[in-house]
Amino acid sequence: MEELARESISLLASASTKPSLDVAAGPRLGSMGAIFIMLKSALGAGLLNFPWAFERAGGIRSAVTVELISLVFLISGLIILGYSSSISGQCTYQAVVKQVCGSAIGQLCEICFVFNLFMISVAFLVIADDQLEKLSGSLYELVTGLPESEMQYHFYTDQHFALMLLCVFLILPMSIPKEISIQKYISVLGTLAATYLTIAIIIKYHTTPSVLVHIAPLYTSGISSWASMFSVIPTICFGFQCHEASIAIYSSMENQRLSHWVFISVISMIICLVIYSLTGVYGYLTFGKNVKADILMSYTGDDILMLIARLLFGISIITIYPIILLLGRSVIQDPLLNWQRRRHREVTVAFESRSRCALTILWIAVTLLIATCVPDISKVISVIGGISAFFIFIFPGLCLMFAMQSEPVSWKTRVIFTFWGVVTLICGAFIFGQSTTLAVMQLLGRI
Repeated sequence: MEELARESISLLASASTKPSLDVAAGPRLGSMGAIFIMLKSALGAGLLNFPWAFERAGGIRSAVTVELISLVFLISGLIILGYSSSISGQCTYQAVVKQVCGSAIGQLCEICFVFNLFMISVAFLVIADDQLEKLSGSLYELVTGLPESEMQYHFYTDQHFALMLLCVFLILPMSIPKEISIQKYISVLGTLAATYLTIAIIIKYHTTPSVLVHIAPLYTSGISSWASMFSVIPTICFGFQCHEASIAIYSSMENQRLSHWVFISVISMIICLVIYSLTGVYGYLTFGKNVKADILMSYTGDDILMLIARLLFGISIITIYPIILLLGRSVIQDPLLNWQRRRHREVTVAFESRSRCALTILWIAVTLLIATCVPDISKVISVIGGISAFFIFIFPGLCLMFAMQSEPVSWKTRVIFTFWGVVTLICGAFIFGQSTTLAVMQLLGRI
């Protein structure tokens, strides 16, 4: 387990654009190791939004149907990325896209990568803000013995103020260094939190008195339900997204046969499907239409099972946020260092340190500002889901189309795979346009 944890961190770091990182330098991954790291990359904060997405989709059958259809494209994208890595010889997502599709599309990939990491950082802070609200209420009841509803407002009791303190005194000091040593200790924390949450939601459903459980329909009928089914897709894209790390995982595997990679991709996505579906189904059955966008906000503050889940997710966010920031910062800082190197032929330690500190403070400040203005996690996930469409649909589709123009394959294979690449590209463009437009309109308060 410890070896897998170290390997997973090196794979996470390889998602940045630094070509000097050799993910194959360490021990080669076996099948179980690859599946474990795929699950660790996919399972996380997106789980909190699935019960709400099931309600928005019009019921369990509608949501599961969309999941199963999406699963075809999710697995297809992973297979295409593994194939593209094998023919290009590159071991990071951006390098593969740049090698197969050209430098212009590669630069677009880098921009999407940074923006995706930025919005994930916002999502983490929104989740932390939600949990701080519940924890502050629980702490007030514990200390005073009075109900949370009687708590008087002071600036120091506001969860936004607590979130700012969290960023200043914990997240910022952990994010400033060039390397984050805590990585090796927390690589499996997100997976642990997600797995615990799924089990806790199932337990709460079966132990809650039936009179307190909301009656939730398996499905609804009508045109409105078909239209609402599309609202699940951003949550699915955010939840199942492990495609950025997939190329690094494939490059580190001992057995890199494409058939073996297909097996790894299918098993990983099916396990994710089971965990996400169980969470969505039981969370939706428990609260029905009253389910919150963050499922943990639907439970009372004094619920011990969910209190543990809040603490696990809180610790996970505090420790993983600096890693996300480091990856995004490295993509932004590298051009600055190259510019400095061209001007002065060297990069001083002082310039590197100043630029790193400035980027870190700016990243945290802007994400904190956005997080305090966002009403709930669903709005952020809509944006992230739209950007995720690039990594799950658009870039894999482009890679397949470009690869079929240069690879020595039969004309029939070239036509079939090019057609599938076009279908994947069109689906990704539609998902990006639809989810991003709705998210922006919601954030601006137009709907």
